[in-house]
Amino acid sequence: MDDASALMARVRKRDAAAFEEIYDAYHRLVYGVALRMLDDVSAAEDVTQAVFLKVWSSPEGFTSGNFGAWIGRVARNRALDIIRSRAARPTSELPEAMPAEDALEDVAFANLDAEKVRRALARLPAEQRDLIELGFFGGITHEELARRTSTPLGTVKTRIRSGLHRLRSELNGVVTI
Repeated sequence: MDDASALMARVRKRDAAAFEEIYDAYHRLVYGVALRMLDDVSAAEDVTQAVFLKVWSSPEGFTSGNFGAWIGRVARNRALDIIRSRAARPTSELPEAMPAEDALEDVAFANLDAEKVRRALARLPAEQRDLIELGFFGGITHEELARRTSTPLGTVKTRIRSGLHRLRSELNGVVTI
């Protein structure tokens, strides 16, 4: 596959073949993020379709940098939109505020391969993994995580940050102790 930035330059020129290469390379990532966050196959498929429709209709949204991190963030944001819309219904128990951005998420997304991420997450200690999964994929704030787990807020933040560091190391192939 060509470099994703070069492919996106071609997509901006309406090159369908370049778009197909982008789709083939990243659709599993987008679908995996959506499915993990929404736990709904149909909704994950809808998110995947919407994300790639956005890539095709507004390719200028990606200007430079790591395409995997960017499209992962687009998928996450789209899934969060769905979670927020579900929160408007009284049957849902979701937070009012979303978690603060963390640059480590971007680093983790930089190397995303759904199966590789699942394996890396599985190797994290449960105290880190559970908080990352709830906070990142469940859209729960640090404050809400602290409340739900009866853990001090600083400890929650430290565990998430440590877990994201370990996750980044795992995804980069660096052994952590």
